Amino acid sequence: MRLKEIRKEKGISQLKLALYMNTNQNTISRYESGEREPSLSDLIKIADFSSVSVDYLLERTDKKDINK
Repeated sequence: MRLKEIRKEKGISQLKLALYMNTNQNTISRYESGEREPSLSDLIKIADFSSVSVDYLLERTDKKDINK
């Protein structure tokens, strides 16, 4: 999953993303390290917050723009 790459690109801290998702920073860290998999609803929240598609997050496409 490209979460860490996207988060750093956008200048978003793990804590800021965690607050948006109503979770804790440790959960985001585990998503990024692959220790834990986000639920579908969490994937959608991450994609919406990051303005990328779920497919991009999951490395199913290289197209970042969700509108193209």
